[in-house]
This record gives sequence, structure tokens and C-alpha cells, in this order.
Amino acid sequence: MKVLLLCWRDSRHPEGGGSEVYLERVAEYLASPAGGRHDVTFRTARYPGSAPVEHRNGVTYVRGGGPLTVYPRAWLAMLRRRFDVIVDTQNGVPFFARVFGRGRAGRGCGVPVVLLTHHCHRDQWPVAGPVLSRVGWFVESRLSPWIHRHTPYVTVSAPSADDLVGLGVDRDRITIIRNGVDAPPELPQDAGDAVPSGGVHLVTLSRLTPYKQIEHALHALAVVLPDHPGTVLDIIGDGWWSENLRQCAEDLGVTDNVVFHGHVTEEIKHRLLAGAAVHLMPSAKEGWGLAVIEAGLHGVPTIGYSSSDGLRDSVVDGQTGLLVDSEGGLITALAGLLDDPERRRELGDAARERSRNFSWDLTGESWKSLLKRIHRPRR
Repeated sequence: MKVLLLCWRDSRHPEGGGSEVYLERVAEYLASPAGGRHDVTFRTARYPGSAPVEHRNGVTYVRGGGPLTVYPRAWLAMLRRRFDVIVDTQNGVPFFARVFGRGRAGRGCGVPVVLLTHHCHRDQWPVAGPVLSRVGWFVESRLSPWIHRHTPYVTVSAPSADDLVGLGVDRDRITIIRNGVDAPPELPQDAGDAVPSGGVHLVTLSRLTPYKQIEHALHALAVVLPDHPGTVLDIIGDGWWSENLRQCAEDLGVTDNVVFHGHVTEEIKHRLLAGAAVHLMPSAKEGWGLAVIEAGLHGVPTIGYSSSDGLRDSVVDGQTGLLVDSEGGLITALAGLLDDPERRRELGDAARERSRNFSWDLTGESWKSLLKRIHRPRR
């Protein structure tokens, strides 16, 4: 099959994150022998230093346009070229492949489309400004469900599926295909020494944007430092909110206890995770929470918010981590785990055991089966 995957970014984009990793791993699986050796094109936006066309791990990446113009560029591409199936990623706004896609099944036939959405963006739209936020939310909550009223959906967690049902999507058109995770690389015994310090390490692994609320992790660090001097917060990831977070750390007087690592290699990421005592994920919204599972591979429990829908699926509250209702609850939970190493170990052991149940092969195989089911062979 000729498969087109549409996404506003790829994982190498400066603002790329877990949702982009998800789609790339699906693309790589579909292009692999196990996935069927399909002809896979991943269409996305350009960014400084990126190539317009790149071939990587069996997938052809085609880049064009910026944050907004990536959409009309993709429309033109879909009108010019035919595909057997299209996966349209809705990161707030879809590419409307249901309208612009052209199929290869036969004359006059539309292309089968699957709409992938990680979570509802109701809480994120205000960042876009008063006008664009209203337009964006109208598109996501009204226009897209109507245009895709006969389209199959994929999402990554049960709470995200519930959100889609709340927007009027029929539950029987929604398939939940959860994130996979890579087995961590073999690390030496001193893997936890990625950042020299005699204190306990906390970690966040996230794009740095307002709705990720990394400020809450900084506030928590400031509160626990008097009782746990030398504690360090490792912030893995980057984004346009980075300077605001650096200023927040300075205002709180914790600059010497925070390390902004930016984008790092897989090995360094796993070294930092392996050296952490607790993973903090104070995000206002997550479709799933890939970082929860990656931290769990190293026996590191997560503290996050129960209001962040996906975390109610990726974190088993009280078993693999702790879910709280407020920033004060986050601080209290962190202080409690720092005071109780045995409880930390119990949660971490359970997190490690659960994380072993996820793999990108299982994710890819689920996508392979879904696309095979909806594909209409050429006559």
C-alpha cells in the first residue's frame, strides 16, 4: 500500500514531542518487513536546518510549509498524488484528508482516512490568542467531528476516547492504540551519574510549553529543598517556553539546583531517567504520557495530575505512581516520597513491571491490522 501520514511536526522538529515519536514509530513499523513493507510517506512542516526530503528507516519524510502553511501545502500534495490510505493527525486541527485526499482504488473513489488524535485541546487553545483560539476550538469541536462523521478514529487512551465521544464521535468508530516504548540501552552501573551531584535527582521529560506546567515542578523543588538539600531537578526537553522557565527558576532561587538539558540523545535521556528518584509530570493535559512508561522502565515512579486525562491510564494511582488534584498535592506527594525511600522503591518496581507490557511492535501491529481492514484494494 501507498500510505500517507500527516503531522504538523516530526520528532526532530525543535517543538517535537511524544505524539510525533508515536507516529514515526508507526510509520517505521509499516515500512518494515514485519509491517508489510508498505510505501510510507510522512508529510510535515519544515524547520531551520531540515531537508525538504529525507529517507530514514524506510520512511520518506517530505517537509514543506511552516506552522500554518504546512496545511495548504499538504492539501496541494494530496490533490496531486494518490494514496491507498491516509492517516490524518489532528493536533487541534486536522489536515482534512477526508476532503482533499484522492484514492487509488478506482475512478471517483475517495481515499480511506483514519483520524489520529492524542487528546482534546480545549485547555490548550487559549495560548493561541483570543481569535485563533476560538477558531481552533470551533474546528476541533464542531467542524472536524461533522466532516469526519463517518471516519474511523484512533486515540491513545481510554480517557481520550471519552473526550472524543463528548465531541460527538461514535464510540464504535474509535480504536485505542496505546504508545509503545523502546527497551532502554544497556547502561553501565554508574548510569545515574549523568549529572554530578550527591543529592537526590528529580526529572521531567517534556516539551517546554505552558500547558506542560513545568513551573509546578520548579515550585515543588523550591519547597522540598530545605528538608532535602542538594536535590536536583533535571529538565529534559526544549521548547519556546524555555526562557520563561529559566526565569522562574531564578525567581525561586533554585537555579543552582536545576539543569536544563534541552534535547538529548537516547542514551543520555535514559541515563538521566535511571538516575532519578521521581519523575514529575505536572502537565495540564496528556493523551497518554509516554514519559511515564519510559521512566517506569528504570523503576522510577511518576507524580502527576488526575485531571490530565491520559495519566489516569498510564499511571496506576497508588501502584506505579501518584495522581493528585492540585499543585499543593503535588508538593505533598513529592515530599512524602522523598521521606520514604521504601515506598518509592515499591512504586518504582511496579512501574518497571508494567512498562514491560508495552512495545512499539504491538503498537505497529495494531495499526497494520486497522489499515488492512479499511483499505479498499484496486480493482
